[in-house]
Amino acid sequence: MNTVKVIAFDLDGTLTQHKTHLGEKNRSILDKLSEKYKLLMVGAGQCRRIFNQMDQYPIDIIGNYGMQYCRYDASIKDLVPVFDMKEPCERDSVDKRISMLRERYGFTSYAGDNVEYHDSGVVTFPLLGTAAKIEDKLAFDPDRKKRSVFYQDVKETFPDYTVFIGGSSSFDFAPFPYNKFYALSKYCKDNGLSHDNVVYVGDDYGPGGNDEAVYNSDFRFICVDDYTKLDEYLAEFI
Repeated sequence: MNTVKVIAFDLDGTLTQHKTHLGEKNRSILDKLSEKYKLLMVGAGQCRRIFNQMDQYPIDIIGNYGMQYCRYDASIKDLVPVFDMKEPCERDSVDKRISMLRERYGFTSYAGDNVEYHDSGVVTFPLLGTAAKIEDKLAFDPDRKKRSVFYQDVKETFPDYTVFIGGSSSFDFAPFPYNKFYALSKYCKDNGLSHDNVVYVGDDYGPGGNDEAVYNSDFRFICVDDYTKLDEYLAEFI
C-alpha cells in the first residue's frame, strides 16, 4: 500500500454508467482519493470527450489507448495537450478485410457506412453499420456472446491492430502497439514510476475487453462489476 502513488481509472462501467456523466457519489470518492493519490484516467476515447463526460473533473487523461495525453491545468481549469499521436490507416485494406468478415458471418445488411474511421487511426467495425438505430445497437449483443464467437478470427484478420469487443455491436481496432497496458507503461516510464506504484481500476477485463491487457499484466487491478459500489471496491484506499 505504501508504494502506491497513482490510481488510474477506466470510465464507462467503472465510474459511470455507459456514456453518462459522473455522478455525485463517485465524484466525491475521487475527491477523497485525490487527497492521498495522483489520479489518472486511461480511456479508449478522446481526452476531451472523457473530460466533458466527467463534467470537467480536474484529472489528467490518457486517451485513444495511449495515443493521446492531456494534463489538467488548475490555473485555467482545462486540459492542456501533451501529445496527440495519429497513425496512417490503409483504408482500402481495412475495407476489404471488414467486407470479407461481413460475408463470412452474415452481416452484409447494415445502415450507413461499412467502417468508421477516426482521426487518430483507431478504426471501428460497426456490425450494424454507422447509422444503425441506438436501440438496435443496445439490443444486439449486450453480453458479447455473439461477437465472442468470431472474435479470434477478427484478431487474426487484423494482426496490425489490437482488437477489442466494443460497445454492444462493434469491434474497435487500435493501431499496434497501442492499448491500455502500453499507455500505462509509457506513463510510468515518462514519470519515473514503477508498475507497483500504480493501481488500475476497471470493469472491462474479460476476453476482448479494453482493460484486459492491464488485467493480465503486472499492474495491480481492481475489478469493478458494479460502478454504484465503487466505494466498496476501493475501501482500502479511501
